Amino acid sequence: MDQPTWQAGVYAALKAAGIRQIGYVPDAGHAHLINAAHADPDMRAVVLTTEEEGIALAAGAWLGGQRAALLMQSSGVGNCINMLSLSVNCRMPFLTLVTMRGEWGEFNPWQVPMGVATPTVLGAAGVHVRRADRPDEAVEMVAASAALAFDSHIPVAVLFSQRLLGAKVFVK
Repeated sequence: MDQPTWQAGVYAALKAAGIRQIGYVPDAGHAHLINAAHADPDMRAVVLTTEEEGIALAAGAWLGGQRAALLMQSSGVGNCINMLSLSVNCRMPFLTLVTMRGEWGEFNPWQVPMGVATPTVLGAAGVHVRRADRPDEAVEMVAASAALAFDSHIPVAVLFSQRLLGAKVFVK
């Protein structure tokens, strides 16, 4: 599977952190991680109908003795606001990797409001927010964030900037 180095490294960091389940709503920005999870016999990749289901998936995994991570886009963060209280109030670890939209090179004005609000919304909900803007910091950021989430039993989000991912374009 041909993966950019930093994305292959992020997947390796998830594996090293003991992640055994990946919940996701399909997203081109997470395509490499999603494909790697599906190809890995030791990983369970679960497609979700909405992002907040991923918080319940992570809670259930934790209660069952496994670790999970949620892959979502910044536009999905708004769907999770109420459900984020589960990990905060129950002191359960929660790790999410968020591909940002509405930033550098965005073509879709509908993505801008939630892209701007994502860090504030997550922080206000009690989630510790980290951000990766460059390929050379993404792997270390995910590894450190996974350790923080699972060692401290707190919710942690890693935001992958749109510049890191590359601007999304649609071909006519």
